[in-house]
Amino acid sequence: MTSSTLVLLPGLMCDADVWAPLVPHLPTSHTPWVADYGLSNSLTAMAQRVLQQAPAEHFAVAGHSMGGRVALEVVRQAPERVERLALLDTGFQGLAEGEAGGIERAGRYQLLELARTQGMRAMGQQWARGMVHPKQLDTPVFEAILQMISRQTPDMFASQIQALLARPDASTLLPQIHCPTLLLCGREDVWSPLARHEVMQQAIAGAHLKVIEMSGHMTTMEQPQAVSRALEAWLMDTDEKAEG
Repeated sequence: MTSSTLVLLPGLMCDADVWAPLVPHLPTSHTPWVADYGLSNSLTAMAQRVLQQAPAEHFAVAGHSMGGRVALEVVRQAPERVERLALLDTGFQGLAEGEAGGIERAGRYQLLELARTQGMRAMGQQWARGMVHPKQLDTPVFEAILQMISRQTPDMFASQIQALLARPDASTLLPQIHCPTLLLCGREDVWSPLARHEVMQQAIAGAHLKVIEMSGHMTTMEQPQAVSRALEAWLMDTDEKAEG
């Protein structure tokens, strides 16, 4: 059987380890390739880097969190190259106007200041506590998340914060997506809540929504077997990808 490529896009301050728990469970029909954004400071530049470095002309792409926004930019720039799309624990709207946007901006820069003055792990210990299901706090999974964050640098954090604060609004792009699309969200994801994925499901024709129970934002690390089953169904066109 000819192997297809599965492009995997990490989220903010994440690397290949955010996808690693899934790899043993993914179908062998698809070869995974994890993108590295370098110091790209816009989602557009991140998507351009993915398109330049992807090992195949056509591929399935799955993005988690900020990686989902990068995936949408990949679709915007080169829809003909994307065979399938999976958006995990992510969003599509631009920075809110007014007070809400100001609060987000201030919060992100406070975390950056913490990273610069006390280190990435100290920042992660504060930031990541809201990203997982409460039962995952202070567990080996939480420690793995902290170690992943600790490998990144404040300069990378600054670049990715800049990219997110200047994120394009993808509302008009969603109805233009016509490839098989999976939306996936942790039931207790407070960063990218389920309601947002339900809006995306309504906007993308034929999109399927999978809810991951007992999980917060970091679904790929919190519940890797459930997520890998959903991705396998999406890749292989089976019924598991249906909501629930």
